[in-house]
Amino acid sequence: MNISILCSNKEHPVFPTLEQWQQAWQHLHEIELVQTRQDLSGGDILFLISCSELIKQDVRNRYRATLVIHASDLPQGRGWSPHIWQILEGRKSITVSLLEAEDKVDSGAIWAQRELLLEGHELYNEINEKLFSIEKELMDFALLNLQTIVPTPQRVEDPSYYRKRTPIDSQIDPHRSIAEQFDLLRVADTVRFPAFFEYRGHYYRIIIEKISNVGELE
Repeated sequence: MNISILCSNKEHPVFPTLEQWQQAWQHLHEIELVQTRQDLSGGDILFLISCSELIKQDVRNRYRATLVIHASDLPQGRGWSPHIWQILEGRKSITVSLLEAEDKVDSGAIWAQRELLLEGHELYNEINEKLFSIEKELMDFALLNLQTIVPTPQRVEDPSYYRKRTPIDSQIDPHRSIAEQFDLLRVADTVRFPAFFEYRGHYYRIIIEKISNVGELE
């Protein structure tokens, strides 16, 4: 098969995972990993993974299937960064959906779903590791089931939407406890959207790392 993966930013943390997936399947399929729709060749499957471009019908028509992976139990939780918002809501089980791309955001029929299970201590990189593993599994599923899949339309009910996160959403309140804000600390992207706080007229970046024992601090 001819497969395209469109991920808009090479600096996105999922990009190395997509490169690994490409290498794993390259011996069986022709796979291109591109950053813009102008570079898409057409073919059997187009995966839109962390894609910031609007991919319209004329581009999707060049593929047998155009698929998105979205971390929510659709139609609830459409929109931006759904797993981050749900962790901040206190959830430890998050549905990850493989669905067809449509003009209306996150509205397509669902091919498969998996559960992302968290224990509540994972930091940003550990959350990503678990999430990206499921994304690879769903991409595998798409390849293996393209010929026989019968997608399920989303439930008919009022959908909910998450807004796009901005750097200000990673702001910590220095007057509240760490325990109260731990989920916000642990979901902050330490490179692109680090946690920070403002105190006595200055801003401070917070970097949080997990250690095995206190001895590592020496």
